[in-house]
Parts: sequence; structure tokens; C-alpha cells
Amino acid sequence: MGFWIYMLIMDLILPFTMIGFGKYFIKKAPKEINGVFGYRTSMSMKNKDTWEFAHRYCGKIWYICGLITLPITVVCMLLLIGKDKDAVGIGGAIMMGIQLVPLIASIFPTEIALRKNFDKNGKRR
Repeated sequence: MGFWIYMLIMDLILPFTMIGFGKYFIKKAPKEINGVFGYRTSMSMKNKDTWEFAHRYCGKIWYICGLITLPITVVCMLLLIGKDKDAVGIGGAIMMGIQLVPLIASIFPTEIALRKNFDKNGKRR
């Protein structure tokens, strides 16, 4: 049971991170455009306007995806109660891989929205 609890905690880190950063980015982008913290692509870093737009947009996606993956993760992990360590480990690893999909995939709609709202130089359309 101890390993199951450990895997549950590890599997909940990503959904809670997406919810937390999503809420944070919806409210405000990091103050300065930087290469360390925040949604960093060449288009989002063009200027302050693109930087803030990308963070609000991506933040909404992360928040929603976190809210969706959280209960799915809990249900999937509940199905592993009583299973051996290998089953719990493999199930937890698969769950983490599944959670990474919306996190990484959020780049595509965010970049599309940036290109719809800004020209290649970062000026609003």
C-alpha cells in the first residue's frame, strides 16, 4: 500500500502543477520576457503583448487539462489498489505519460492563436 500511495502522489503532481500554473498564467504572465520561466517560444517572446497573450491562452488550456486529468488519474490509480508493485509502477508510469500529452500538445493551439492574433513581427492584427 505504501508504494501505491507514493505513486498516487507522484501521478498527482502534474495535474496539480497544470492547475496551479494555469491559474497563475491566466491572471498574469511573468513580468519580464525571459528564457527561464513561462511559456517560451520565439513567437511568444516577440514583445510584451505576445508574451501576455500566450500565457493567458496557454494558462487556460493547462487549467482545463489539469482539471480533466486529475479525476482520471485518481480513478485509474484506484483501480490499481491491491495490485503488485510492478503493476502499480507500470500503471503509474503510463498515467504520467498520458498526462504529458496535453501539457506538450498545448503548444500547438497556443501557437495557432498567436499567429491568428499577431503578425510575424508581433503586431496585433
